Amino acid sequence: MNPTTLPPAPHKVRGRGRPPKDISEQQDIRHQLIQAGIIALTEKGFGASGLDDILRGAGVAKGSFYHYFENKEDFGFAVIRGYACYFDAKLARWLNDDTYPPVQRLRHFVEDAKTGIIRFDYTRGCLIGNLGQELAILPTSFHQELRAVLAGWECRVATCLTAAFDTPSPACGHICQRWAEFFWIGWEGAILRARLERSVRPMSLFSEIFLEMVEAGCDLKG
Repeated sequence: MNPTTLPPAPHKVRGRGRPPKDISEQQDIRHQLIQAGIIALTEKGFGASGLDDILRGAGVAKGSFYHYFENKEDFGFAVIRGYACYFDAKLARWLNDDTYPPVQRLRHFVEDAKTGIIRFDYTRGCLIGNLGQELAILPTSFHQELRAVLAGWECRVATCLTAAFDTPSPACGHICQRWAEFFWIGWEGAILRARLERSVRPMSLFSEIFLEMVEAGCDLKG
């Protein structure tokens, strides 16, 4: 899970002064800041991401930042929600594609993630996973937000896996939910290890074993 299709933050530098009054331009600048924040946090995490670097990446004057966000915590919330929205759309694209069997949809998601992490030379991980490793320095208000994002992703995977059963039942739904939780626990670790090793091997190993387990489970319960 990585923000590999995110476009680079724009580099056009605005002059100093008051933020523009045009609503559409204000929304565009706010979006630029969030995009630059997503890139910074996926590469360096919350603690190591300086505001000056983010502003420079977004091409926004420092004096304008507080027109859009009250403080770094408020900005962090916006970044988490922006990333969650982006990634939910990615999951929907792969996991809702009913032209393929459910397990194959997950394989497509995995291959897309592997392609992306290579494209960015293993510099970008999962923003949610990165923040999960920084709980000691994060505002406590972030904790519930991160749990909610992960719960949403688990629901996406559980729904996809449930479709693998010919006659879904409450028991199937329960096991698919457990599989989905297990997937994200392992996948976050696989992303971390891939960045450490600068290889997609951990992602391949985890996903292959996970999908073999799912296929065997579906055969037993089908």
